[in-house]
Amino acid sequence: MGKVKMNIEEINNSLKNKSPEAIVKWALGIAKKPVVTTNFRPYEAAILHLVSSQNKNINVIWCDTGYNTPNTYRHAQELIKTLNLNIDLYVPKQSTAHRDVVLGIPDVNHPDHKIFTEQVKLEPFKRAFKEQKPDVWFTNLRKGQTAFRDSIDVVSKDKNGVIKVSPFYHFSDEQLDVYLSKYNLPNEHKYFDPTKVLGNRECGLHS
Repeated sequence: MGKVKMNIEEINNSLKNKSPEAIVKWALGIAKKPVVTTNFRPYEAAILHLVSSQNKNINVIWCDTGYNTPNTYRHAQELIKTLNLNIDLYVPKQSTAHRDVVLGIPDVNHPDHKIFTEQVKLEPFKRAFKEQKPDVWFTNLRKGQTAFRDSIDVVSKDKNGVIKVSPFYHFSDEQLDVYLSKYNLPNEHKYFDPTKVLGNRECGLHS
């Protein structure tokens, strides 16, 4: 892990003009236990293809809230098959049907929203990372998505010291469209995040 102790600012400076492919190559070079996370939202095909093309056996952590659209589930199955992804599925401990009765989907301003988010998103994610114990984590975070994401860079560290790598951090939707087209990858925009019903709020997974 010696190389990982490099200064994050120095790392980002060294990767500033590198391609996403080169960024992934660098990150895999320092990783002992890399993972890539996905929720199969729009443009996830890009990061999944980018990383799996260099490490076909990398663990792909999918935290499924249980509230995805039929389109998202079909899109996920298509990508899993097409890219031959090594999927590790994590779901909430309580079923969606049970939660619909006792809690429902609270408004983002309702006191129960925090409990709901913990159940469907944060707890499965924490469980995944506790079991997987990754040292390098590939994500598809991009600049301009939220205030928090604007504050990081291609490489950052999460609160547990995991090296977080966002190879497409500076890419626009249009640039990702070009990437998807180049590799004939599907995209799917009918995506639903139950924790962000009334707005684009940072969910807490990436902070």
